Order: sequence, then structure tokens, then C-alpha cells
Amino acid sequence: MSRQATLGSRDVALPPACDVAVVGGGVMGLATAYHIAQSSRLRVVVLERSYLVSGASGRNGGGVRMQWGDEGNVRIMMESIEICRGLAQELGINLWFRQGGYLFIARTEAGESRLRRNAELHRAIGAPTRLLSGEEAREIVPDLDIDQVRLAAFNAEDGVVFPWPFVWGYAGQAIRKGVIVRTHTAAIAAEPERDGLRLRLSTGESLYAGIVVNASGAWSHDLNRSLGIELPNRPHRHEILSTEPLKPCLDPLVVDLQSGLYFSQSTRGEIVAGITMPGSHDTGTHVDQRSSLQFLAHLGATLVSLVPRFGSLKVLRQWAGPYDVSPDGEAIVGPSPGVPALLQVCGFTGHGFMMAPAVGRLLAQFIVHQERHPMLARWDPGRFAAGTSAKREDMIIG
Repeated sequence: MSRQATLGSRDVALPPACDVAVVGGGVMGLATAYHIAQSSRLRVVVLERSYLVSGASGRNGGGVRMQWGDEGNVRIMMESIEICRGLAQELGINLWFRQGGYLFIARTEAGESRLRRNAELHRAIGAPTRLLSGEEAREIVPDLDIDQVRLAAFNAEDGVVFPWPFVWGYAGQAIRKGVIVRTHTAAIAAEPERDGLRLRLSTGESLYAGIVVNASGAWSHDLNRSLGIELPNRPHRHEILSTEPLKPCLDPLVVDLQSGLYFSQSTRGEIVAGITMPGSHDTGTHVDQRSSLQFLAHLGATLVSLVPRFGSLKVLRQWAGPYDVSPDGEAIVGPSPGVPALLQVCGFTGHGFMMAPAVGRLLAQFIVHQERHPMLARWDPGRFAAGTSAKREDMIIG
């Protein structure tokens, strides 16, 4: 199989109809397509508006963690990390998955309370998170300035994966199982037809599907609005950078709860870092992927205050990508209100990448076998109109 065919193609022929059309060739859409093909004979087509890894899946820091504040999210991520352990063999590609852990540091009383509460929850459900003093945290990250650290939490099973092969691996195996992956083809509108939907494509073609999965995240609104669906998820720009390489000096991904700073070291030695920017706000449905000098200055000052040694590092690359943010911080997954043939899988608030292995599998089980995972009730797209939306999670980082 050629490399082009392995990663999808703008030239691959589309059938006139399929059982499932997945709109969005990021990791969430491709993981779902892969698991559908693995467990059924349904005809599946994936449509990607650009090239694979052009969207949010190719622009994130690659962190995967079970350190969440809500039991449902902890369990989803325990499952996702367990999948990741064998995923390189399953997908036949080196994911550069490294379980160096996540180290959360708290510098305020509120942050300390969050870590203590979370550690108690994790202990009750079997997640191996342990609380550390500042001195113990510095044993794991020797260059860390601990003067203001009140408490830290460490889980050695958390880790980092390189985003691009994660996407490519799912794409390659999905194609091998018969999934058609068409790139550079946007689904610009959908129309009800029989018991399914007809997609109008940017190429002038159309495609009928019994089920359409809207896995386009921050770009999901155009397709939804063509069917009169208005959901409250909105794109927020988040920036990230990568430095020149250093000799290995940092095993875990480190998160500062107070500032939203996170940083890790890649297998090639670069320091990869991002931070929550002050004044981040809803800018409508426009996806803004520009970089800014303000981000560089703010991240640099915060990072150097925690790891002074990094003050002399040269930044080699800086980029931005969208978080697809929902008002309650909960994902939006399941049949759309009034249009059950359109399944939403969006609104993960920047953490869909790490949840994709587990969520792709549970969504495929719903499509193929109508097995409804308990999280699908929480993530129901109809909860906003019904007034049942509720915030459960406060460990949203970045």
C-alpha cells in the first residue's frame, strides 16, 4: 500500500452511499471509523476538509492523563491510557508514547485543596496518584523552583504521545479495514433524505449516509447550521511552542494549576510548552490559528519563574490551534436534537485528543450495537436545551 493511500487521498473515489460518514479526519473521527470497521461490516467514509493532522489533532501537546477531578473522566482516561499501552502494536506505528507521568503543582490554597480532593477520588477508584511535598516534587524535576509550591500530585502512568503518528496510525489501519479516507473534501451542508442524510461536498459531489458523525470539533458549526442545529461549543485559540533540544532532563509533563502553564520534554529533547492566556474569551465560531508575541512573552516569564535554567533556551517554533470549548466543560457526544442521524462528537474543551482511544471505541459500540456508555447520557447534545447542563470538572488545563 502506498504512503498516499495509507494516509488518505483527495483522489480516492467515493461511493454514492455509505452506512456511516465521518466528517473530520482528526484522531476522534479516525478512531471512531477504525473501531466501526474493526467490529462490523458497515461501509464507512471519512471526509477531511484539508490534510490529515491539519486541525487540532496535529497541533496539541500530546499529553494523556488520568488526573481529572471527576470520576467519569478519570475512568475514561484510565481506559484510554490502557489502550495506549498496546496501541503502537495494534496500529503498527511508533507513537513515541512515553509514560513519564504528570506532575501537577499547586501554589495556592485553592490549588492544594483541588489536589487533595482529586487524590482521594483517585485512590478510591484505583488511579495511582500520590501527593508530594515541594521537596519530593523536586526529586522528580530537579530544576524546579519549589519556593512557592504548597503541594504536588504525581501519577507515573500518565504520559505523552507524539500527535501525528497517533492520527496516521488510526488512518492507516482504518483504510486497511476498508474505510475510505477522502482528504481535501469538506462537507459543507447536509439535507435529510430517507432515514439518513445527504452530504453536499466542497468538490461538487454528494454522499448519502445512514449515519453522519460530526467529528469536526471547532469547525462543526457550518454542518450543524445547515440542519438548523445550534450548539454552544465555541473555538478558543490556544498557543504552544517548542524550543531547541536539551539533553534529557525532564521525565513528566508538568502543570502549574495557578497559571495553566504546562511543559514537557519530547523524545528529541525539545521543551514543549503552552499556557492559559489572560483574557481568553469566546470569539464566535471563527477558528483563529494565528500566533502572538503576547503568548511568547507571558509563557516565557512564567516558565522561567518555575525553571530558571530554561531562561537561555531558544524558541524554534510557535503555533496555535483551537480548543473546542463547551459551556459546562463536558463533551458533546450523541444524536443531535431533532436530527438523530447526525451524531455529534465535539466540545471536548481541548482534551479530545487524549480521550479519543476510549471515546472512539465507545462511540463505535453505540453505532454498531446501540450500546450506550454511561458517559453518553452526560454528554447528550440535548442537555443544553433541556436545562440539564452541569459543571462537573475543574481540571481543564491549557
